[in-house]
Amino acid sequence: MSTSQRRLILAVASAVGLLTLSACTAGPGSSAAPTSTTVPSDQRLENAHPEPPEGRVLGVGTVLDDAGDVDFCVTTLDSYPPQCSGVPLDEWTWDGVDGSETSGDTTWGEYAVYATYDGERLTRTDPPIMLALYDTVAQEDPTDGIEGSTPEDELTRVQDDISARLGANALTVWTERGYVWLQVMWDDGTIQNAMDAEYGDGVVIVTSTLREID
Repeated sequence: MSTSQRRLILAVASAVGLLTLSACTAGPGSSAAPTSTTVPSDQRLENAHPEPPEGRVLGVGTVLDDAGDVDFCVTTLDSYPPQCSGVPLDEWTWDGVDGSETSGDTTWGEYAVYATYDGERLTRTDPPIMLALYDTVAQEDPTDGIEGSTPEDELTRVQDDISARLGANALTVWTERGYVWLQVMWDDGTIQNAMDAEYGDGVVIVTSTLREID
């Protein structure tokens, strides 16, 4: 047998070996874990943009007026006076509103705020209710009290992935009771559907800060 023939036989044998190893690694019934690349681009969470609510919404939290710039706060720093990041709140007035505190150019208080929301700004529609006098209605548990079954290390991975991809749009992300919980400013089910498409049902629970009341 010539040297060239021996080389050809060795090359064929190596190729067959590689194909056999590949088949064993991805044997029948095995499948790769779903990743974001398996989700259509229009269903990925970065592209999940809920339509603004048509009617009024209710938000419960801190209203902060910094020298005339009024925000409905989504995060508040524990300082004096407080500082916050949030959504601009138009048509706000302190006239006839109790429960506020002022330091320098900053006035703030905690209220139930009725407004419309265009996806970027809130516009007050009704007199606010001081939070101390507001009868908060407990929200239904979206899990119906059932514990999640996703492993903790996978929850941590999903939490980090959401935080990295949504940035400031993820107001709060945490793990609890076997789920990743995500708080956003507004969701009509669009973001929840995107989370289910990305990570599977029953992994991420989306909660909306604003609640539609009309």
